Amino acid sequence: MEIVKTIKALNEKLFSARNSGKSIGLVPTMGALHAGHASLIRRSVSENDITVVSDFVNPTQFNDQNDLLRYPRTFEADCQLVEAIGADYIFYPSVEEMYPEADTRTFSYPPIDTVMEGPRRPGHFNGVCQIVSKLFYAVNPDRAYFGEKDFQQIAVIKAMVADLKIPVTICPCPIVREADGLALSSRNALLSADERNLAVNISKILFASKEFAHAHTVDETLAFVVDSINAHEGLEVEYYEIVDGDSLQKVSSWNDSESIVGCITVYCGQLPVRLIDNIRYK
Repeated sequence: MEIVKTIKALNEKLFSARNSGKSIGLVPTMGALHAGHASLIRRSVSENDITVVSDFVNPTQFNDQNDLLRYPRTFEADCQLVEAIGADYIFYPSVEEMYPEADTRTFSYPPIDTVMEGPRRPGHFNGVCQIVSKLFYAVNPDRAYFGEKDFQQIAVIKAMVADLKIPVTICPCPIVREADGLALSSRNALLSADERNLAVNISKILFASKEFAHAHTVDETLAFVVDSINAHEGLEVEYYEIVDGDSLQKVSSWNDSESIVGCITVYCGQLPVRLIDNIRYK
């Protein structure tokens, strides 16, 4: 495994692989890697000749500068994980390397990016599209791997790929959870032990809502999730929406779509830490 810090050096490393017809997989990350990232990397290694893991905390997707400063950074541990799994390169650029000048491009894909995270994190998805498109142009991968915990982000990236006509296959990968059900997230490292024990109630209640939904309406199920989570002191639901799995628009009936997903964001703890999760109803 090699650490590469510039786009020029990365292109030089990948040039012969591309010319010899080898397939390239990309796993875009912001570092602080965990078992969820590991599952993406393993899949890429199994499906491609070459795997590149990017490790870059992208400033343009943070609308809260305190959130950017607090975001965990564990590069040495990241390198150990990436090497152990068998990826070929870890791309670790500086902010100046990825943004030698301000990126003034704007991306807009309504209604996918105007619901849920969209209005609550202004500019977030624009920043995601900026950095992911830059990584796609730098690596020119055949496949790119993203975790389904960021369900809305995958939908936005798919829209961007279609818009820019980038020849890459987007590969969504299932959420990886702790043994007790908590969705793995780099932000979990910001939780105290007590907050970590509190946070598991998010997934427990989402799982319970699947059974609840069999005998209740969409609105009743939504209220069940929100009220049950908010009943725990230290947890506060920012939003919970039950949506069509493709359009991300709210559904009013379980018969409205063949693919229905519940997407949630919860604040946990005193600082607090913002956690996201989702559950598939059908």
